[in-house]
Amino acid sequence: MKVTIDIDCSPEEARAFMGLPDVAPMQKAVMDKMQEEMLSKMTMLDAETMFKTWLPNSTEGFESMQKFWGQMAGSMGSKGK
Repeated sequence: MKVTIDIDCSPEEARAFMGLPDVAPMQKAVMDKMQEEMLSKMTMLDAETMFKTWLPNSTEGFESMQKFWGQMAGSMGSKGK
């Protein structure tokens, strides 16, 4: 025997029926905070600040980056064998 039950309700009605909390106010508060933080950091998007942040200040930084990528390439090569 096969029994099929179709329930027609909105997501809000289903959430209330199952006893789940309404997280919309919390989600809105989190999104508002994220937007506020992102807008406050927009001044850091000028080219000079990005270069200072992303690029190392000396050749030591480049050397350490090359060593890192060399180690990564070496470990990837050894796993393929």
